[in-house]
Amino acid sequence: MSGRAQLGPTAGGAPVLSPEARALYLEIVKADGRVPSDSPCHRNALTELLEIGLLMPDAGDRSELVAVDPAQLSARLSGAWQRQALDLLSRAVALPVELHELSQEFHAPEKGGGAIEYVQGKVLINQRLDQLFTTGTEETLALQPGGPRPPELLAAMVERDVDALNRGTSMRTIYHASTRYHQPTRDYVAKLATAGGQFRTLDEPYTRLIVIDRRVAVIPVADDMTLAAFIFEPVIANYLVEEVFEPSWNRALEFNGKRAVPQQVVSRLRQTIIDLMLAGINHRVIARRLGISERTLARHIAEMREEYNVESLFQLGYALARAAEHSPG
Repeated sequence: MSGRAQLGPTAGGAPVLSPEARALYLEIVKADGRVPSDSPCHRNALTELLEIGLLMPDAGDRSELVAVDPAQLSARLSGAWQRQALDLLSRAVALPVELHELSQEFHAPEKGGGAIEYVQGKVLINQRLDQLFTTGTEETLALQPGGPRPPELLAAMVERDVDALNRGTSMRTIYHASTRYHQPTRDYVAKLATAGGQFRTLDEPYTRLIVIDRRVAVIPVADDMTLAAFIFEPVIANYLVEEVFEPSWNRALEFNGKRAVPQQVVSRLRQTIIDLMLAGINHRVIARRLGISERTLARHIAEMREEYNVESLFQLGYALARAAEHSPG
């Protein structure tokens, strides 16, 4: 009996046999292909060879195990595994169709909260948004606070959004002004603007809002954006568009992805910083509300100190308050 015929690695790259079982099989072959069934040595490897079928009890003497020809075992197992693989492939192809009805029921607006569906976890929230975006969407409106978005997220979204625009979807998005300084966001905006998307930036605090076809509104429930409410109610969606999105859009400034930042954007941003400082809000909260880093906020404050010719924050606050008192309106 030749010991050269061996089972090779599986298609996934993992070996069919452990090194210990392979070595034990070769040792048994060299010893006339037999081994006592109660052998205390290499019990794990012995069990492995029995389970795969390279060893089997001797029909004439049950106290011994005999080696099986690997070529015959390979042909038998290969055929069985191929049939299993085809069966799994067929089930994988049929699975989406079979579960479609259940999926529709799972995501039905009536589930749990009537016209409100709560989705927990950023991954599931994004998956739910993708499902809504790919169902013949005609219009998407979005208020996206929080500063520049992660480059990997923008890269994952760009082709989907360009395809939607090419299908005729209307898309308007509002970002914080800080995104104008972020190259990945500028690239994303420039590409979508070329396809018909519209973008603006707003230099004031606002909350996240997404409205799809004026029939579904998505709002955050948790401050860390790990829980969102999907509101399937056209009356509420329209109200949020008219009372929240449109006024914000009218106050926002056009953004087409170009590197140059209009002076009006800088002036508005600094005025908002001034207003928040005069309201007694600390720097960390101001930075978070405006979607900028504390370092960027410090730079703006330093430049305002220079502009008002003062040394300290106290002096700057006093100068800002005096300027506010003497400003018209």
